[in-house]
Amino acid sequence: MHANAAAPSAGPSIRDSGLRGHLTSITSLLRRFPLSIHQLLFRLAVAGVFFRAGLQKARGWETTIALFSDEYKLPGFPPEIAAVMATCFELGCSTLLILGLASRLATLPLLGMIMIIQLLVYPQAWPEHLMWGSILIFLLTRGPGAFSLDRLIGLESSDSVSS
Repeated sequence: MHANAAAPSAGPSIRDSGLRGHLTSITSLLRRFPLSIHQLLFRLAVAGVFFRAGLQKARGWETTIALFSDEYKLPGFPPEIAAVMATCFELGCSTLLILGLASRLATLPLLGMIMIIQLLVYPQAWPEHLMWGSILIFLLTRGPGAFSLDRLIGLESSDSVSS
C-alpha cells in the first residue's frame, strides 16, 4: 500500500448517508420559526421573574426594608430609597415588557439592577443573572417583536427587527 493512499473508511461518511442533507433540511425548517415568538416568550419569561420579585417586595414592605438594610446593602443609598426604586423598577418595567410598550427602554433599569445585584449582593448567582441579562440584551438589541404595543403604535417598525 502506498503512503499516499487513503485509509479505508470506518463507516459511512455524512455525505454518503444523506445525513448532511437531512440536517440541512431540519436546520432550514427551524430557521423559519418566527423571531417574534421568541421575542414574546423572552419578554414574558424575564418579566415574570422581576414582576414576582416586585410583588413580594410590595406585599411585605417591612421585610423588604429590613432586607435592604441588612442583606442588600447598597453603598450610597438609604435602604428605603433602594427598596422603593427596586420595587418600582421590577413592577413597572416588567409590566412594560409584558405589554411590549417602551420595551427597549424598560430593559435598561432591569439590566442595571442585575449588574448591581451581581456585583454587590449575590455574586454566586451569576448563572441566573447571565440568563436574565442575555434575554434583556436580546430584547434591547432586537426589540419586542411583532406581538407588542410598540409595534402596534409605531414605536417599532417591522424593519427594526432583524435576525
